[in-house]
Order: sequence, then structure tokens, then C-alpha cells
Amino acid sequence: MYCVRNINEDLYWVGVNDHRLTLFENIHPIPKGVSYNSYLLLDKKTVLFDTVDWSVCRQFMENVEHLLDGRPLDYMVINHVEPDHGACITEMLSRYPQVKIISTEKATEMMYQFGYPIDGHTDVLKEGDTRSFGKHTVTFVAAPMVHWPEAMVTFDVTNGVLFSADAFGSFIALDGKLFNDEVNYDRDWIDEARRYYTNIVGKYGPHVQRLLKKASTIDIKTICPLHGLVWRNNLGYFLDKYDKWSSYEPEEKGVMIAYASMYGNTENAAQVLATSLAKKGVTNIELFDVSNTHVSYLISEAFRMSHIVLASVTYNLGIYPVMKNFLMDMKALNVQNRTFGIIGNGTWACKSDELMRNFVENELKNSTVLDPTVTLTSTLNDLKAPDIEALSDSLVQSIQA
Repeated sequence: MYCVRNINEDLYWVGVNDHRLTLFENIHPIPKGVSYNSYLLLDKKTVLFDTVDWSVCRQFMENVEHLLDGRPLDYMVINHVEPDHGACITEMLSRYPQVKIISTEKATEMMYQFGYPIDGHTDVLKEGDTRSFGKHTVTFVAAPMVHWPEAMVTFDVTNGVLFSADAFGSFIALDGKLFNDEVNYDRDWIDEARRYYTNIVGKYGPHVQRLLKKASTIDIKTICPLHGLVWRNNLGYFLDKYDKWSSYEPEEKGVMIAYASMYGNTENAAQVLATSLAKKGVTNIELFDVSNTHVSYLISEAFRMSHIVLASVTYNLGIYPVMKNFLMDMKALNVQNRTFGIIGNGTWACKSDELMRNFVENELKNSTVLDPTVTLTSTLNDLKAPDIEALSDSLVQSIQA
């Protein structure tokens, strides 16, 4: 049975929701599912904007066939070739052999790499080109590395719809809802939107900044991403989030405490620090055990918070492995412009504090480490308690500055 929704005159969502997939890109947990969005324009010519993942192709085809109602499919606009959006291209070609595929030269090259039989179907464009389908005329804007090099976005100059590819997307299945004003976004969606952006696109902030500058020159009324909700109002709210995330500026003033603890002693120090901060009026605090928190959630919080405390036991004279993985992911995803506090622990040779401090100062751009660095020997005790208080004071003063 078809499952579609009308977006505005002539334009329909024909995507599919997926609750069976547990790991997006086989790495990021998606406990609330994900949507694969595709859009069908019924003008004088019919136009499909991207396809969906192969796992949901049957439902997708039912949606498209229902709306076409016997009409041919004239065009497919492929903004992004990644298989969760391009995997059904071959199926579409087999059912609609006359269809023309509009895409960039790089996207066309990648479609050949994936083995799609597109000979005789390609309509290769460059940035600034236009295509008219009847009432609707669209233009194309290059969006390389948002988050693949072939990506583009398509803007309908007739009605202000931006087909934004993977930009402005989010985890979470739609489950009947479609528009941003049909949900409580701040309560239910913003964390997963941030986690999607920071882990999928986060490394490429400068490229997103360039796309935002291009977007500021056009009159966007609706944003149709390839995952997540369609934005039809309050666009400034989400554009501001993207501006902060892509410029690596903290979204909020607060403290993320990430701790790696083998037997609970380093965890106790993290809890004591959090309690001290709250007593002093800093209550925007989040604690994470890096051993049982997927790193995608840690990265999302690192983008959100202005201050990050790293508390780690020493392991084989190094940083505890899961904490080291978090540090490496922060570097890989370009986390910067943050203020850090350091707590190290070791029973006979504490090295984690020194190593974490060196990593932050040398590997994370424009990041600083507050004094004092706290060094524990096995447990937090009365002798070391003043050091925790001193670090707490430094954090409070930095946040309030």
C-alpha cells in the first residue's frame, strides 16, 4: 500500500521510514530509526528527486507508481549518489527506460562506479544551470563535501523549495509526521539532528559554510532534505544551528564531563567535580562514561558544549583505549574552539593526564586546557579534593567570562 504526503502544489514526499536498520552507515546507532526521503514533482514533466536505500525499495516503488498513475517518469535529479539514496537507480531505469538522469559530472562518474546502467540516460550539468519542467524551473548549486564530493543541491525558483541532499538532515524516522512544525523539535529532534550533522558532515565545516553563504543569496521557503523533517517555517532556527556547528562554535555554555573508569574511582572524581560545579551555579552539565556511550553521542555533545572535561585512568602507560578513541574522533571530525579540563588517574604511573593535555594542545585547533590538571593516585582523597575544587573554580570562571 502506498504511503505518501503532499508538500505543496505538485510536490510529494515518496520516501520510506526504516526501523529495522540498527546502525546507520553500519557505525552510528539509530534507536529511533531513520527516513530515506525522495520527492516527486508532478508538472508537465514528472521529476523524481533522488531515490532511497535498496532495503526499502519495494515501498518506494509503490509510492512512486501510485502518484504517477500511469504517467511516465521523465527525469531523475540525483543530488547525492551515496547508496542510501542512489541504490534504486537501476530499478527505476528498468521500469522507466525513457527517464533522463540529471546530475553533476562527478555524480555521473560515481554512478558508473556503482555499476548503474546509465548509458544513454545522462544529462550532465554544472553549477548555475537550469532546467524547466513546465511551471517549475530549477537551478543547481554545487555542494562538494557536504558530505561527498559529487553532492549538489537543487533549488526550485518557482516556489522556493530547496532539495538539500544530506544537508539539514537528521536521524529519526518520520512515522507519519513530515514537517518541522508537526513535532516538538527542541524536545524530540534537536539532539539527533546534531548527532547526524556532527558525525556525518562535521569534518567538512568550511564546505558547509560555503553552502550556507550560497543559500543566503536565494529566497528559500522550504527545505527538503534526504533524511528527516521537511522545514516549511522557522528556517532561521535551523540555519543558525548549522552555522554554529559548521563554524565549530559552541552551541551552549556548559560542561561535558567524559570519564573512563575501570573500577569506579575516576568516575567518582567526575561526580565530585559535577557536584561542585552545580553548587557554584553551573548546572548545564552532562556526564558520559566513554566505555558504554557510543562515540557518536560523545561527538555530538562535544559540538554542543563550550567546555569539556576529560577524566581518564592510565592504561598500559597510555590513555584508556576508549578515551583515546574519543580524542581521535574529535580530531578527525575537526572539533575545535573548546576549553578543556583534565583529570588523570593511575595507581603506580599516571600518564593519562599529561598525554591528554598534550593531545588537546597539539591536535585540537584553537583549544585550551585550564589549570590545574588534576592527577590522582588510585582514588580521590582529602589530599586531592582541593585540586578538584580548583579545577571547578577554573571552569566556572571560564564559563562566566
